[in-house]
Amino acid sequence: MNAVADFHTYKLIGAGIAATGMIGAGVGLGVLFGSYLQAAIRNPAGAASQQTMLFLGMALTETMGLFAFVVSLIILFGS
Repeated sequence: MNAVADFHTYKLIGAGIAATGMIGAGVGLGVLFGSYLQAAIRNPAGAASQQTMLFLGMALTETMGLFAFVVSLIILFGS
Protein backbone atom coordinates (compact mmCIF):
# COMPACT_ATOMS: atom_id res chain seq x y z
CA MET A 1 0.00 0.00 0.00
CA ASN A 2 1.14 3.50 -0.64
CA ALA A 3 1.09 6.51 1.67
CA VAL A 4 -1.73 8.27 -0.21
CA ALA A 5 -4.12 5.35 0.22
CA ASP A 6 -3.25 5.10 3.91
CA PHE A 7 -3.88 8.83 4.41
CA HIS A 8 -7.27 8.59 2.70
CA THR A 9 -8.19 5.59 4.82
CA TYR A 10 -7.24 7.39 8.01
CA LYS A 11 -9.30 10.42 6.96
CA LEU A 12 -12.37 8.23 6.50
CA ILE A 13 -11.85 6.52 9.84
CA GLY A 14 -11.36 9.87 11.60
CA ALA A 15 -14.48 11.34 10.01
CA GLY A 16 -16.50 8.32 11.09
CA ILE A 17 -15.26 8.57 14.65
CA ALA A 18 -16.01 12.31 14.72
CA ALA A 19 -19.52 11.67 13.40
CA THR A 20 -20.29 9.41 16.36
CA GLY A 21 -20.75 12.60 18.38
CA MET A 22 -24.10 12.95 16.66
CA ILE A 23 -25.24 9.79 18.44
CA GLY A 24 -24.71 11.56 21.74
CA ALA A 25 -26.84 14.47 20.57
CA GLY A 26 -29.67 12.11 19.66
CA VAL A 27 -29.51 10.33 22.99
CA GLY A 28 -29.29 13.64 24.81
CA LEU A 29 -32.41 14.96 23.11
CA GLY A 30 -34.29 11.79 23.96
CA VAL A 31 -33.33 12.03 27.63
CA LEU A 32 -34.10 15.75 27.71
CA PHE A 33 -37.59 15.48 26.25
CA GLY A 34 -38.36 12.31 28.19
CA SER A 35 -37.50 13.98 31.48
CA TYR A 36 -39.50 17.06 30.57
CA LEU A 37 -42.51 14.96 29.65
CA GLN A 38 -42.36 13.06 32.95
CA ALA A 39 -42.13 16.32 34.89
CA ALA A 40 -44.97 17.89 32.90
CA ILE A 41 -47.22 14.90 33.57
CA ARG A 42 -46.47 15.01 37.31
CA ASN A 43 -46.88 18.78 37.63
CA PRO A 44 -48.74 20.36 34.71
CA ALA A 45 -48.79 23.80 36.36
CA GLY A 46 -45.00 24.00 36.49
CA ALA A 47 -44.44 22.76 32.94
CA ALA A 48 -44.90 26.17 31.34
CA SER A 49 -42.17 27.74 33.47
CA GLN A 50 -39.68 25.04 32.45
CA GLN A 51 -40.36 25.29 28.73
CA THR A 52 -37.72 27.96 28.10
CA MET A 53 -35.09 25.78 29.78
CA LEU A 54 -36.25 22.86 27.66
CA PHE A 55 -35.71 24.81 24.45
CA LEU A 56 -32.35 26.13 25.66
CA GLY A 57 -31.21 22.60 26.47
CA MET A 58 -32.49 21.38 23.11
CA ALA A 59 -30.56 24.09 21.29
CA LEU A 60 -27.32 23.35 23.15
CA THR A 61 -27.67 19.61 22.58
CA GLU A 62 -28.32 20.09 18.88
CA THR A 63 -25.33 22.42 18.67
CA MET A 64 -23.05 19.65 19.94
CA GLY A 65 -24.39 17.36 17.21
CA LEU A 66 -23.81 20.03 14.58
CA PHE A 67 -20.27 20.57 15.84
CA ALA A 68 -19.58 16.86 15.46
CA PHE A 69 -21.00 16.96 11.93
CA VAL A 70 -18.91 19.99 10.96
CA VAL A 71 -15.75 18.43 12.38
CA SER A 72 -16.33 15.27 10.38
CA LEU A 73 -16.82 17.34 7.22
CA ILE A 74 -13.64 19.28 7.93
CA ILE A 75 -11.75 16.02 8.33
CA LEU A 76 -13.19 14.66 5.08
CA PHE A 77 -12.88 17.68 2.83
CA GLY A 78 -10.15 19.75 4.45
CA SER A 79 -6.88 19.53 2.49
